[in-house]
Amino acid sequence: MTAQALEQRELAVVIGLEVHVQLETATKIFCSCSTEPAEDEEPNTRVCPVCLGLPGALPVLNEAAVESAVKIGKALNADIAEDTRFHRKNYYYPDLPKNFQITQYDAPICADGTLEVSVEGTRRDIGITRAHLEEDPGSLQHKGGSIDTADYTLVNYNRAGTPLVEIVTEPDFRSPQETRAFLAKLEEVLEYLGVFDATRDGSLRIDANISLVPADEVDDDGAISDDALEAANRTEVKNISSHKGAEKALAYEVTRQKNAIQRGRAVEQETRHWDESRGITVSMRSKEEEKDYRYFREADLPPLQVAHWKEEIPIPELPDARRERFRTEYGIDEESASKLTSTKEVADFFEDVAAEFDADLAATWVADNLLGELNYRDMHITDVSDRLDEFTRLVELVAADEVTTKNAEEIVLREMLDEGKDPDTIVNEAGLGKADDDEIGGFVQEAIDENPDAVEDYHNGEGGALNFLVGQVMQKSQGSADPGTVNQLLRERLDE
Repeated sequence: MTAQALEQRELAVVIGLEVHVQLETATKIFCSCSTEPAEDEEPNTRVCPVCLGLPGALPVLNEAAVESAVKIGKALNADIAEDTRFHRKNYYYPDLPKNFQITQYDAPICADGTLEVSVEGTRRDIGITRAHLEEDPGSLQHKGGSIDTADYTLVNYNRAGTPLVEIVTEPDFRSPQETRAFLAKLEEVLEYLGVFDATRDGSLRIDANISLVPADEVDDDGAISDDALEAANRTEVKNISSHKGAEKALAYEVTRQKNAIQRGRAVEQETRHWDESRGITVSMRSKEEEKDYRYFREADLPPLQVAHWKEEIPIPELPDARRERFRTEYGIDEESASKLTSTKEVADFFEDVAAEFDADLAATWVADNLLGELNYRDMHITDVSDRLDEFTRLVELVAADEVTTKNAEEIVLREMLDEGKDPDTIVNEAGLGKADDDEIGGFVQEAIDENPDAVEDYHNGEGGALNFLVGQVMQKSQGSADPGTVNQLLRERLDE
């Protein structure tokens, strides 16, 4: 369809993703080089003849990478192939020293899966076309600018050969927002599986294929015919490295393509680079087709039969199932359950606390108080996971009425995180032990005697007067009095 014809019709967005996930294995996929960078690692030092592609070097497949791929397939409800094999994908990139990539072509290890996502309360199944194993290229460092403006580019092969699973989706996304939700959900699942570390640089990279088609070609259920997809020129946006980046890159590309069509210009089928620093996509090259890669079998790696591993390799309880269990088993609301299952580490931490205390109390302290303070400090639950006993002790102090909730939240917890002290030390040093009823009664009487105007206002029906007096008592007790008890004692004495 010509650009002029498209210009007259309402357009719909069609997006498919290729997500490259670095696997958490100790060594690279075809050699024994470590995948863990050393401190102050020099470029091109974590390499060997295999990952450098030197003549005569032979690959040996990493079993742990295959196990991780099977786990991912199970989590995505995908079919695990009876027979899977490797191919050579031939193209020139400076960060692939062999000038070909060992990957999987027509026999991927996983195929035909789904992942459910929720966007603004609407749940949809995103189709997973395939998930296959391959090796990561090295990394390029552009000096003096970005990919299209750099003075020169350096190549570091330390990353070359790191195990990757490439997850290819169906063109099921209808907005950049949906892609962001999918990537967040996918990363959550991968972390639960223990096959992925989001903190590793370059651990998740996204290529996105985007087309604009006439809106009337899209069915009510979001389906699009193969003919409509074939007729649309597809742009591939590469080198996206985050959920937010994917949403921004695709939003930019939607606008760029719509503007081109509105001006009567055709959208070129090409590969574009997402320049995050400038917030734009730039043209890299014409879009390759499958034939350009000249796939042929990797003769140095035999075919695999791993379908039976699907039954033999266990996977943990996944986020959606754990979220639902938290709601039914602990009786907590959906928002809290979502927070408490945001990562496997948070969920484990909560269950350890809930084993000792009422579930509502544990949920409040983990989901609201602890996570809130950690987020404010740009910290993660793993930063305090070895202090579970200290955190449990703090909740115990609150549950036993030995310290007020206010002091526990605003003083003790914050000092625990900032100073590294245990809760008992903080309570003792700051004198935060909860005041007894006799002591509170004395503070209440002092507040009444010292503030006759507020007492008169209370008797005249001014509600703010009571709050003022509560504040005076809390100040006198240095926060060690329970506000509810103070409120009750004040009312009793003022109403005598």
